[in-house]
Amino acid sequence: MRPEVYLDETFINKNHSNQFTWYFDEDGPDVNKPAGKGQRLIIVNAITLDGWVNNAQLVFEAKRKIGDYHGQMDWGNFSRWLTEQLLPNIPKHSIIIMDNASYHNTTEENTFPKSSTRQEHLREWLDDKGIPWGSDLLKSELYALCKPFEPKPDYKIDKIAKAAGHSILRTPQYHPELQPIESCWGIVKNYMAKHCDFTLETFRNNLPFAFNQVTSKTCKKLIAKTTTEENKYWEEDGKIDENQEVDVN
Repeated sequence: MRPEVYLDETFINKNHSNQFTWYFDEDGPDVNKPAGKGQRLIIVNAITLDGWVNNAQLVFEAKRKIGDYHGQMDWGNFSRWLTEQLLPNIPKHSIIIMDNASYHNTTEENTFPKSSTRQEHLREWLDDKGIPWGSDLLKSELYALCKPFEPKPDYKIDKIAKAAGHSILRTPQYHPELQPIESCWGIVKNYMAKHCDFTLETFRNNLPFAFNQVTSKTCKKLIAKTTTEENKYWEEDGKIDENQEVDVN
């Protein structure tokens, strides 16, 4: 069994708190709870069966308080974290499991034509590959001739991981049940919400305690649950294959 490493990114706002707030009768219900979300911290981390990966935690303040937090990440930030903080601290020959965020899937540059490639360059590319084409073909038709020969994406992160002796595995879109670290984020955020006093100082001070709520025991339980979900999918796939064989016969 190869070691499994689950990585992911999330964010927490300074004013992240419980929806409902307890108050004393003499104070009345008009508690001083800010309406805005406040500063936002973006967090990158990874887990294994042993808990959080040592020295892999990255926390930085977002430049914008609104919008998709993925927009605050890019390939430069992610690749730097991967090479400097993650890869040196995970077991040898690990399988690194992650979702399909755009900066996870940055590809190497290649010479394959794009839909915007000029018509004469499409013809040249087809000639180089020995693919026949007609002089009366439109640009869109020439591009359609090229498409079947498009190589598979060459992801930068896959090459970096392979050079370090690891493999990359991507989970399908919209399947958080296959990412146990998603539940870890929930634990961290619940702690932060329960201990929020709407100040940045307390917000930052609480974060280490929030991470400590996720232990090795927590990760083992969550990963086991994920494995159960994976096995269900394998069983369903097997049944589908059996039914298709019956239909063919």
